[in-house]
Amino acid sequence: MLQDQIQELAAHCARYRTPNAWRAAGQIVTTLFPFLTLFAGMYLSLDYSYWITLLLAVPTAGLLIRFFIIQHDCGHGSFFASKTANDITGRIVSVLTLTPYAYWRRAHALHHACSANLDRRGIGDISTLTVEEYRALPLLKRIGYRIYRNPFFLTLVGGVLHFLVIQRLPFSVQRPSWQMTSSVLALNFAILVVYGTLIYALGWVDFLMLFAPIVFVSSAVGVWLFFIQHQFEETHWSKDGEWDRKTAAILGSSYYDLPRVLDWFTGNIGLHHIHHLCSQIPNYRLQECMAAKPELANINRLTVWESLKCANLALWDEKSKRLVSFSGALAAA
Repeated sequence: MLQDQIQELAAHCARYRTPNAWRAAGQIVTTLFPFLTLFAGMYLSLDYSYWITLLLAVPTAGLLIRFFIIQHDCGHGSFFASKTANDITGRIVSVLTLTPYAYWRRAHALHHACSANLDRRGIGDISTLTVEEYRALPLLKRIGYRIYRNPFFLTLVGGVLHFLVIQRLPFSVQRPSWQMTSSVLALNFAILVVYGTLIYALGWVDFLMLFAPIVFVSSAVGVWLFFIQHQFEETHWSKDGEWDRKTAAILGSSYYDLPRVLDWFTGNIGLHHIHHLCSQIPNYRLQECMAAKPELANINRLTVWESLKCANLALWDEKSKRLVSFSGALAAA
C-alpha cells in the first residue's frame, strides 16, 4: 500500500475522533442494566438448575467484555471529551474488569507506540518470535514457547492467569512509575473490599459458581481478541529503522468481521486496523468511520471461520514476510 493512500486513510479516520457524551452515557446504561439483570438471573437460577446459570454466564461475560472496551476507550481518552469523566469511569469499571486503569493505560499506550516493531516486541501483545530466533533457542525454551503459543493454553489457561494473577502484580513493563504501581495496589484493595463483601453476602460456593464461568469465558474471549488483532498470516512486522506507525497500524492490525451481535458485545474492537490508525476514535464511531470509507472493509479482513485457521500461527518468517506455524517453519527450513 502506498504511503499517500495510508495518509489519506489516516486523515479520513481522524474526522471521527470526536466523542459524544450522550452516546457514551447510553453505552454505559445499555451495558450496566443488562449486566445486573443477567447476574441477578444467574443468582436466582442457582436454586433451579446450574445449566441455566452457565447459559446466562455467556452473555454476562459478553457484557463484561463490553465493559472492558469502555475502560479501554477511557484509557485512550476517547470515550468522553472530559479527561476527568474518562478517568472516573475507567477506574470504576476496572473493578469489574480486574484490570488496573492507570497501569494498563500506560502499558497499552506503549503497545500502540511499538506495535509491529520487531525491535520493540512484547508490550501489550502476544509474544512472538521470528523463525530464526525460535531455531536458536535451547530445547527447553522451545518447549516453553510451544506451550505458551498453544491456542488452548493461551486462551483457556493464559487468559485466567493474566486477568486474575498477572494483573495483580506491577511488573509487566520495565520500571513502572509510581502512578502505575499505585493503580495496581489500589485496584487490589478495591477487589478485596468489593468481592470480599460479595463473598460474605453470598458465601464462597455461590460466589465461585457465579463468577468462575463469567471470568473464564470473558478472559478466554478477551485473549483470543488480543491474539487475532495482530496474529494473522499476512500481518506486518518491520525493524526499528524501517518502522512507521501508520503503516504498522493499517497493515499490522486485522479487521475482524464479526456478526453484528458480537460487534455489539465487543465494542467494535474487531475494526482494529482503524483503531490503531486513530486510537482517539471512540468505539461507538468505528462502524461509522468504516461505512464512510468502504475500502477499509477490504484491508486484512478476517471472518470468524478464517480466524480459526490463524490459531496455529506462531512464528514470524522474515524471508516470506508472513506469520507461519511451527510445522510451516520446519517445512521451510
